[in-house]
Amino acid sequence: MLWNVSLARRWPAFFLLLAGGAVAFGADTNRLVLRAGEDFSRAQQNFHATNNAAAALELARASFLYADQATNETQRAEVAQAGIAACRQWLARDPKAAPAHYYLATNLGELAQAEAPSLAAYKLVHEVEREFKTAAELDVRYDYAGPARTLGELYFQAPGWPLSVGSKHKAREWLERAAALAPEYPENWLNLAEAHLKWREKDEAAKRLRKLDAIWPAAQARFTGPTREKDWLDWTDRRAAARADFQTLFKTAP
Repeated sequence: MLWNVSLARRWPAFFLLLAGGAVAFGADTNRLVLRAGEDFSRAQQNFHATNNAAAALELARASFLYADQATNETQRAEVAQAGIAACRQWLARDPKAAPAHYYLATNLGELAQAEAPSLAAYKLVHEVEREFKTAAELDVRYDYAGPARTLGELYFQAPGWPLSVGSKHKAREWLERAAALAPEYPENWLNLAEAHLKWREKDEAAKRLRKLDAIWPAAQARFTGPTREKDWLDWTDRRAAARADFQTLFKTAP
């Protein structure tokens, strides 16, 4: 079901572009992009027909997922703007709708990626931060602690001051909060493990990877369906990479 799609690890693409890096795409990209485009078109038609909160949520989420897989920055910006417009209309009617703030932030992030590198893109990062914080204040448990998870990734991936909002202290705080709030969700433990590896914290990284191993079978049974396919491709690749990085860094298995 569309409602179960989470953000997964899509923010690094945005921040790698801000930092001048490159983003690689897997062999399944074309099929996943086609599906995302079909979901976006369907959601757009539904929103134009009904313009209610449920349709706004569907379009906001579909816009983010399709913009994330856009083949060029013009398309990314156009799709993200559709999600932004849906969220702003929704918030005009219900300013305290946590999902509206959440998906407004994600689509603003995609727009920033489309405009990077530029001053406008860097300014948008602060708006992204503000919207995620608002979502966290309203419903931090939404989308398996999504507001906490994405704030943690924002602080972890973004360049630090004075370029942007990156902060090791804030990243640790929010990533740990996400894992505590939704320990059943693989993304939360993956994010923490990757952060500890970057910070060269052997014991903490090992602990997070072992926790991920423990919940993995149950997560595979719980988070299923076509809309989870990209999540599992991401999670599986990242889990393997994290274990390999641990072995390389510390010369032992986690």
